[in-house]
Amino acid sequence: RPVRHSVSELLARAQERIAPRLDPKEAHHAMADGAVLVDLRSHDERRLQGVVPGSLHIPRSVLEWRVDPDSGYTNPYITTIDCRLVLFCAQGFSSSFAAATLRELGCSRATDIVGGFDGWKAAGLPVRSLDEKHRPDGSELPGMGGPEPFEVESRDSQGRSQ
Repeated sequence: RPVRHSVSELLARAQERIAPRLDPKEAHHAMADGAVLVDLRSHDERRLQGVVPGSLHIPRSVLEWRVDPDSGYTNPYITTIDCRLVLFCAQGFSSSFAAATLRELGCSRATDIVGGFDGWKAAGLPVRSLDEKHRPDGSELPGMGGPEPFEVESRDSQGRSQ
């Protein structure tokens, strides 16, 4: 009979397996050094909260297929199983589970951002609105697109987009 573990226990185990996790500023530096930031959030979350410029959007539901080089559905921007992948979700919990799964796939450098997108935003790191022009037209499989554009929208003194 299977032994039951709480979600807190499972999360702690996952986070141990993906150590070191990165704080938002470390993740920003890792991205500048060539790491691939992978946004696992839903399209609705991204539309409401914004996106990290330069990040790849790979929904959690298809992550393993987009990373595994043997799946036949690997995202073309995931260049090798050994590339440094830094995942993030909204608050940094489901991304820990996802990174632990990628470690099992052989992605030895997969980790996540402590605090997720919320932590990134709170640290004052670059965020911009989702540009619907870059949204797939429906012919592209989810999670196969390229990085978010790097343009960061300018804001006036009241914080409104210009």
